[in-house]
Amino acid sequence: MTTADTSPDRVWLITGASRGLGRAFAEAALAAGDRVLAIARASDDLDRLAREHGDRVHALPADVTDRAAVFTAVAQAVNHFGRLDVVINNAGTMWLGAVEEFSETQARAAMELNFFGALWVTQAVAPQLRKQRSGRLLQISSVAGVATGPTAGLYSASKFALEGMSEALALELAPFGVHVTIIEPGGYWTDLYRRGLHYAAPLDAYAALRVEDDGDDGEAPAPTDSDPRQAAPAVLRLVDSDEPPLRLVLGSAVLDAMIAATRERIATWERWQDVSRAAELPEPMPEGYLAGSPPHL
Repeated sequence: MTTADTSPDRVWLITGASRGLGRAFAEAALAAGDRVLAIARASDDLDRLAREHGDRVHALPADVTDRAAVFTAVAQAVNHFGRLDVVINNAGTMWLGAVEEFSETQARAAMELNFFGALWVTQAVAPQLRKQRSGRLLQISSVAGVATGPTAGLYSASKFALEGMSEALALELAPFGVHVTIIEPGGYWTDLYRRGLHYAAPLDAYAALRVEDDGDDGEAPAPTDSDPRQAAPAVLRLVDSDEPPLRLVLGSAVLDAMIAATRERIATWERWQDVSRAAELPEPMPEGYLAGSPPHL
């Protein structure tokens, strides 16, 4: 474990820190004696967190979809506490609707916060983490980043993109002593279901699909999710680990769903492997194939 990781007062930078999982992670870090750089759009909630914990919290109101604002906020954060030990990309939103129903504006909005917001924060903190040669970067994804379903296509697209980017990032930052973990939470009572939930304009063609999702009587069954604070001990254990995983699933139901989805994929690959293996026949590179290609290719 790195020196920064074992520090008695680690510095956490958490986006979406004003409510839900972000707030739970912030409070857990503070209870552990650490310090928190809290980023969120809602400055009032951040100010409240700062008042409760004094100078161990530094509030940074910022919209993470604004790349310039993110880089400015991270620079202020590093200047304030001098380092970063744990970074959590938690800010997110959810767009639901059949893929065909999304307008261009809605489709871009579905990607903006979940993927690009996380990307801008990642790019802003990476130089500091590399310089330190230590740190943990936690990307809050979802079961929808591994398996999807009807009306979750664009939400899954944003999380699949986040996971693909983060897998490559983990390999890129590993030589600098920086660990990246993709966290896939189950259901928690956060603002994602209220302020963070958006819908595409519905088409009549998919009305039956929505009725099916809601049940035969047209009413969705009463959901049962967890308090966000239930996720915090797992994250604390994760950042204390000498060998953190690339992925960490939070919740039994989503863990079972992801195991089932992965097994189904493996079964399909094996069932079709004769077609897959017959689809290639290695041969020498054609003469002049790389002419004009960039040197690294």
